[in-house]
Amino acid sequence: MATSAGTTGRPNEDFVGAVPGVVVLLDGAGIPGAESVCSHGVAWYTHRLGGALLGRLSRGDGQDLAVILAAAIGETAALHRDTCDLANPSSPQATVAIVRAHHGRLDHLLLADSFLVLDQVGPGPQVITDGREVAARRACSAPLDGVPTGTPEYDRIRAACAEALRARRNQPGGYWIAKDDPCAAQEAVTGSRPLSDLDSVVLLSNGASRIVSPYGLTDWPGVLDLLAANGPAELIGRVRQAEAGAGAGAGNPDDATIAYCTGIADQDVHFRARNAGIKR
Repeated sequence: MATSAGTTGRPNEDFVGAVPGVVVLLDGAGIPGAESVCSHGVAWYTHRLGGALLGRLSRGDGQDLAVILAAAIGETAALHRDTCDLANPSSPQATVAIVRAHHGRLDHLLLADSFLVLDQVGPGPQVITDGREVAARRACSAPLDGVPTGTPEYDRIRAACAEALRARRNQPGGYWIAKDDPCAAQEAVTGSRPLSDLDSVVLLSNGASRIVSPYGLTDWPGVLDLLAANGPAELIGRVRQAEAGAGAGAGNPDDATIAYCTGIADQDVHFRARNAGIKR
């Protein structure tokens, strides 16, 4: 695993952690104004939610991932509901990505725009993400097309676009993210694959996925090759180099986090041996 704060002097709002057979990656949404409605901050939220998820997942009982996420969201919200304005659209929130090896299968859950790359045995990688936030952002930003930047008109429309996007958060027809409502967990993208189908698995926050888009430094098979050869820190380093050379128009550097899971076949062998009563 590797993680890197996007801005020096600011806390890293991503979280990554693991227990045997499980990895959790969260990407905190650093929304302007969050500090005024929650004294704890986004980094506090992602670490509390990540810890709550790992605690439940470490039980190894195979409970549905969406049910586990809902309970963790509720537990984390209860920690600061009495002191912070959780109903405010700017209160702390995060994307969620979970993978779990259980009973010979790899279960996954994605909520909002982190990425899961399944390195399949035989065919090329399968890339999974929850694209609803990106789609909502694109639709809400459409009125800005053709409006000159740096003008009062641009600023006015941009503020209206941001308000329109907030109105779609955790709403039917919009997009879903972990915040204060446990019901959002039931909207997550989930799935399951046999462990025997996979060589490795990668979780990336959207700050790390920039290596593919928008920077185009490689494609998803290239990501797997780079990770196998040099590990996740090297990949994040290349993103930072691209950000430094892209200029002001490319947007601000973002927190970047990667979890690279190898030995998937060993997990499957262990499961089958245990299931057959063979001591390993």
